[in-house]
Amino acid sequence: MPGENLSRDEAHTRGRLLSVDGYDVALDVRSAVGQGEAAATFRSRTTIRFRCAEPGASSFADLLAPSVTSVTLNGRTLDPAEVFDGTRIALADLAAENTLVVDARCAYSRTGEGLHRFIDPEDGEVYLYTQYEPADARRVFANFEQPDLKAPFRFEVTAPEGWVVLSNGAEEGEPEEGRHRFAQTRPISTYITAVVAGPYHYVADSYRRTFADGTELEIPLGALCRKGLARHFDADDVFTVTKQGLDFFHDHFDYPYPFGKYDQAFVPEYNLGAMENPGCVTFREEFIFRGKVTEASYEGRANVILHEMAHMWFGDLVTMQWWDDLWLKESFADFMGAFALVGATRFTNGWITFANRRKSWAYRADQLPSTHPVTADIRDLEDAKLNFDGITYAKGASVLKQLVAYAGQDAFLEGARRYFKRHAYGNTRLADLLSVLEETSGRDMAAWSKAWLETAGVNSLTPQVTYDAQDRITELSILQEEAAAAHAAESPIQQGPQLRPHRVAVGLYRRRDEDGALVRYARTEVDVTGPRTVVAELAGAERPELVLVNDEDLTYCKIRFDEGSLATLRARLGDLEDPLARALCWAALWGLTRDGLVPARDYLDLVLRFAGRETDIGVLQSLHTNARTALEHYSAPARREAATRELAEGALRELRLAEPGSGHQLAWARHFAAIAASPADLQLLRGLLDGSAKIDGLDVDQELRWTFLEPLASHGAADEDVIGAELARDDTASGRRHQVRCLAARPSAEVKARAWAEVVDLDVLSNALVEATISGFVQFGQRELLAPYAPRYFAMIERIWQERSIEIAMSVVRGLFPSWLVEQATLDAADAWLAGQADAAPALRRMVAEERDDLARALRAQACDEAAVPTP
Repeated sequence: MPGENLSRDEAHTRGRLLSVDGYDVALDVRSAVGQGEAAATFRSRTTIRFRCAEPGASSFADLLAPSVTSVTLNGRTLDPAEVFDGTRIALADLAAENTLVVDARCAYSRTGEGLHRFIDPEDGEVYLYTQYEPADARRVFANFEQPDLKAPFRFEVTAPEGWVVLSNGAEEGEPEEGRHRFAQTRPISTYITAVVAGPYHYVADSYRRTFADGTELEIPLGALCRKGLARHFDADDVFTVTKQGLDFFHDHFDYPYPFGKYDQAFVPEYNLGAMENPGCVTFREEFIFRGKVTEASYEGRANVILHEMAHMWFGDLVTMQWWDDLWLKESFADFMGAFALVGATRFTNGWITFANRRKSWAYRADQLPSTHPVTADIRDLEDAKLNFDGITYAKGASVLKQLVAYAGQDAFLEGARRYFKRHAYGNTRLADLLSVLEETSGRDMAAWSKAWLETAGVNSLTPQVTYDAQDRITELSILQEEAAAAHAAESPIQQGPQLRPHRVAVGLYRRRDEDGALVRYARTEVDVTGPRTVVAELAGAERPELVLVNDEDLTYCKIRFDEGSLATLRARLGDLEDPLARALCWAALWGLTRDGLVPARDYLDLVLRFAGRETDIGVLQSLHTNARTALEHYSAPARREAATRELAEGALRELRLAEPGSGHQLAWARHFAAIAASPADLQLLRGLLDGSAKIDGLDVDQELRWTFLEPLASHGAADEDVIGAELARDDTASGRRHQVRCLAARPSAEVKARAWAEVVDLDVLSNALVEATISGFVQFGQRELLAPYAPRYFAMIERIWQERSIEIAMSVVRGLFPSWLVEQATLDAADAWLAGQADAAPALRRMVAEERDDLARALRAQACDEAAVPTP
């Protein structure tokens, strides 16, 4: 990625010098339906009107394009060979007011960056869409690619006749000779402009709202997908959640949706979950479900819809000045997604999912060597790309949840309302938000920010309890452990360990006589400060069987247990009645397992005994994911075969016991397939595919067929012909991805060599097929077969980083790290690479250091599990 980076200092200098009055962008994408080289590029003509604070100064515009036809600055024709270096257009002797016109040939993308071109294998149709964050609009049109140089945009797109073409603004009039013109936007950043074009299936609806002052608002709604997915598209449910979200945000933000229409496009081969382009939100098409899914999948989609909608205010209306304050949009959208999910939709258990899944992501990220404060130090665009992580999203959202408890919900929302009105269509920094929150809450936001936003790491809270002779609590205290200091060389911005203020609820639980359920009988809230806080309100309470710190999940911390509580959970976790309390305990036990404080065999035993009683489907699916991680990474090698057998037997038992046709039955079926290894297990999967075996209520639809076929392929029980026959049943874009994954999963040295070459050496695959190939290649039951690729990994990653786009490079560096080989030799190889490549790109070093940390954690966990195995 040479020459494509942009530093914060360069952006700051350009931002002080320039201000942009508007863009006119004309794209001609008729070449998209061509063949060969003719379909490789499209014409992009951009007119930028901008001012310069220092006439006579020099600056530059951004453009990543194979060629530039012409450049005109203030009527002067510039030689493209002299001013364009492949990434930037040099602009000298600027006037106070300037007009730049750039005519270029830009390239269609196969990597999901810029203007992505997809050919549907089902019908040969071509689909286009854009994805820019953080800085890929320059792959489509010349611009000033930084978030603080906002401007109005007017797009014109010439496309094949009959195509659906969308942009941020509403289309003006009818298309003429394939030319679509769109209304000028309000001032927005380059990275949230958008174009979607192709023979999409489009569904229309509308949202209407009458406000208290009598004014009315009507928002045209649209939802679209590929024609091949139209039969699966439940647009009505998408519109229902959309309208509920718009009502919720209008009720709470007191600022009408500011961008006119609201289209939502579900597009193929998408790298992200979704993107908040105002008026034209894009989603990965996997949110259109081709087969039966659990309610957790619908909840997840609703959460993403609401997350992106929250961005219309947090991020689009008011935008961070530079990527240091990425949290100003992502943390807020992540919090608001869950807040609206619970407050406006049928998914009223959304905070359980947040506690169990989103915060687990944050806890993992906050213990990596690359952890960083929520408000980060982003030196350049490569840093920015990697900071779309669990800290910026989930920890930031968790901290905001804590802030709502600290400042009060009314004060928090009033602060948001003032923030929107004060900074509409502008750019902000951390201080801008803190100032309005201080106004509305009366709290010292500077101290809160320093503790929660400006330092990294996660604290641990552990209860300490003493009792008198009558089994009553004499003292209950909470011990706070400092956030780890050793975030070392890969995170120079880390600001030492510290204790933080926590507002927590402490719950006491015991057995209910009539049914044996574990229920809460006492609760209090307390402000935890310093290393030890006494909870005076609970003194004198009867002895609990379980003490749950951070009951109700008010703060961001790792939960620990006293000995008695841990013993209760080992024996009776399934008896805990409250689903949120149960989810918190499961999450805490997983944290103890990851930290090497509880052996993997104990966690797997808990899953075997109690997961079948879990009522929340999202929690259950998380338990399945964690169990597989514990099995593959944290189990002692000598125990792994027996543990696999026990876990598969347990999964099959729960599959047969689950209610026929239920989401729980489907979740257990997928879990069983993921760990199936014995001849009997594989025979059952084969029977479910060919119809010779049945499980009452289990509908083996096409998606589930692929789920069952992959383990058969990885164990050598399904060859290329069998996989090809399955593709013949499902010769679609989704089917092709599944086929590629299954082919790469086969246990053959030749297969692995071919898959490695296609990803690493040849650069022939699209982003989606790179992801599928890597997923199939990495099979943890094939450690010996994959072992030779560990040294090859470290030999190739710098070349990959230099030659590929950042999106593909990230997929390869993370996906092919030899995590399947949990050995000291692999750790030593990672350490040797980090020590020997001190000058490698910081973003590349960060990814290797993160994977290395996960490997070291796995070795510690395996040692813990090994020590727990009885000596024969």
